[in-house]
Amino acid sequence: MSAAPSWHDDEPKRLRLYTSPMPFVDANGISICYEESGEGEPLLLIMGLAGQLIDWSDGFVETLVDRGFRVIRHDNRDAGLSTEFDWEPPSRAAVIASLLTRRRLDAGYTLADMAADAVGLCDALGIARAHVVGASMGGMIAQTMAIQYPNRVASLTSIMSQTGDRRNGGIDRKVLAKLARPPRPSRAEAAEVGTDMYSLWAGSAWDRDEHLARARDGVARSWRPKGVERQTAAIAASPDRTRSLGTVTAPTLVIHGLQDKLVLPSGGVATAEAVPGSRLLMFPDMGHDVPRSRWNEVADAIAANAGRAGDQPMADRDTVTTPQ
Repeated sequence: MSAAPSWHDDEPKRLRLYTSPMPFVDANGISICYEESGEGEPLLLIMGLAGQLIDWSDGFVETLVDRGFRVIRHDNRDAGLSTEFDWEPPSRAAVIASLLTRRRLDAGYTLADMAADAVGLCDALGIARAHVVGASMGGMIAQTMAIQYPNRVASLTSIMSQTGDRRNGGIDRKVLAKLARPPRPSRAEAAEVGTDMYSLWAGSAWDRDEHLARARDGVARSWRPKGVERQTAAIAASPDRTRSLGTVTAPTLVIHGLQDKLVLPSGGVATAEAVPGSRLLMFPDMGHDVPRSRWNEVADAIAANAGRAGDQPMADRDTVTTPQ
């Protein structure tokens, strides 16, 4: 078992991951590394492509803990300290072609398997129902949970994500050109190069120095470039969720940044339109990130959506205008 990295002195002490080993559970046939903070109603955070549980900033987790949640975050398969797979992913050209068309790839696992991992983690922790919050690919996994395991999802929040319909939430063409021939850094270069790439789709409120510090911690903790390719293939191999999202009855909040160039804002709009009674919240200074300046607003919105869990679904989508 690997040890967690040390953290900066300004991180909240009650949320730090100290040098002692982090807990693991065996679920859905794999080993899942996770971390819990706070007490109250369980809230599961699902990170996106290439992300680790530490990419949910401790400061943001604290805002959710302060609102009365028991926050659980975990490493997805092929990321962080959870099980790493060894099947060879499709070529980058094949993945990009699939993402630009309606052709589906064959892959060793799909988003449905990753949703089953999250449900298995909840089973292992004795959680029958959780408020589920996912970002980017994590939003796709959270959507899949709400579709396939409706009794396990008390409320759903999908952040900077999309439905998989290939028409909405695509990648900005200039960014796509960069991703078609991405740099292949060494581990020593990975944090800096990755942060440079992230700047292509981050919003104007994004803090580069904060991101770089977390990226360095992430690379020190785990570095799995092949895992990123396998997760990307899993996205490309998964079906369009648009029609199935129409069956979701959990209170749903969709959050998106108007400056997002990795998943264009149309992805958030399409998600909100697909889920009956959903609420759409869009921020003008947010890209493919959740900036510190918006943590309180995002946490308040998540808490308000969780508070709807006992209500009947609304008939129509409620759109919240972009706050200034």
